[in-house]
Amino acid sequence: MFEEIFFPSTATRHRNGPLADQRAGYLVHLKASGARRSTLRKYANAHLNLVRLLDVGDGDRIGLEDVKAAAALWSSPRGRRCDRVAASKARQRFVRHCADLLLHLGWVDLIEEDSHRHGAELRAYEHWLRNERGLSNASVDSYCRAACHFLVRLERIGVALDGLEMTDIDRVIGDEHRRGAWSRRTIHGFAQRLKSFIGFAETRGWCRPGLAAGIVAPGYMADEVLPKGLQRSDVERLLASIQGSRPVETRDRAILMLFVSYGLRVGEVAGLRLDDLDWPSEMLRVRCPKPGRTHLWPLSQEVGTAILDYIQGGRPTGFGRALFFTSRAPIRPLGRKALGKIVRDRLADIGVVTGRRGPHALRHAAAQHLMDQGTPMKVIGDFLGHRYPSSTAIYTKVDLAALREVAALDLEGLA
Repeated sequence: MFEEIFFPSTATRHRNGPLADQRAGYLVHLKASGARRSTLRKYANAHLNLVRLLDVGDGDRIGLEDVKAAAALWSSPRGRRCDRVAASKARQRFVRHCADLLLHLGWVDLIEEDSHRHGAELRAYEHWLRNERGLSNASVDSYCRAACHFLVRLERIGVALDGLEMTDIDRVIGDEHRRGAWSRRTIHGFAQRLKSFIGFAETRGWCRPGLAAGIVAPGYMADEVLPKGLQRSDVERLLASIQGSRPVETRDRAILMLFVSYGLRVGEVAGLRLDDLDWPSEMLRVRCPKPGRTHLWPLSQEVGTAILDYIQGGRPTGFGRALFFTSRAPIRPLGRKALGKIVRDRLADIGVVTGRRGPHALRHAAAQHLMDQGTPMKVIGDFLGHRYPSSTAIYTKVDLAALREVAALDLEGLA
């Protein structure tokens, strides 16, 4: 593999280095994932520097802490990378490239070594959520992130799980409230998920029994805040800002059109496949992870054209039936986090840098636009895939047009 990406003398140097077969095998894996020659060279150089700096021999195994130590040596100010900012970025890239190799070889578990010492507990909890409770992937991820956050906070305050007390749980939840970064609804959800994890920990004997029953989620009103959408003018500017024909532009335009036109959830867009497009009937099939149903949508000409432009000119082939893929190697289907980043980055490009800027803000904007046009609530609910009318009623909480009329009244005589 080295001979395919380097000149002969350089290839020989890589071939004669430690762990040559393992390093070459990972490069073959990267190439099969769609990596370009320049990307393969970057990975290969990082891996060779790693094994040389650590003086790795046959049979040796290395972990993430070793990688970080090697990265510190490789990017030291005494070397060729003297600029502090450049050295920091280079060091992060070095760690990422080398960690990918270790993960491929099965030598390291990122949860266990890079997060905290409760990796085994988190894996057991994840297995229970997925296989015994039967939760969806999105729900499992949400519950595990809450448990991970809680365990990290416990480590910071010096509390062991087997010595956990109710006051410690209250302290962690109270600290999040005092930080002011989470809304009451977010804290409520965190407490509910934490109750699940503590209950599981009790059954495993990791902490004393009775703690889960004492966790009371802070109350909140379901409609105490306004829906956090975007102005229609911002949505129009967002779509108008992507007019190019490069693969990443055709992809992002198709994604944004789906969010804006149908108000889809991020998991629904992430789950789209080529088989969901019925071109003869002009229909789009959308699987809804949250309510667990499948909806059929009429495929509008604008959205259909945007998707077709991406399929014909930008979508990688040979990597599966998913609709949307990454634009850089390793080529893989876009997930929820990647879709959210696309929306936030595109909004930042047009100057929208405050407030809610994720895919759900586009969903709220789509619903609010329908309401402003006088669309019946039942139709809006069907459009959003709401099972209960109360889920849609939040958009009627404040009628901005009516408030403007009230504000225009001359109330001087009542003063």
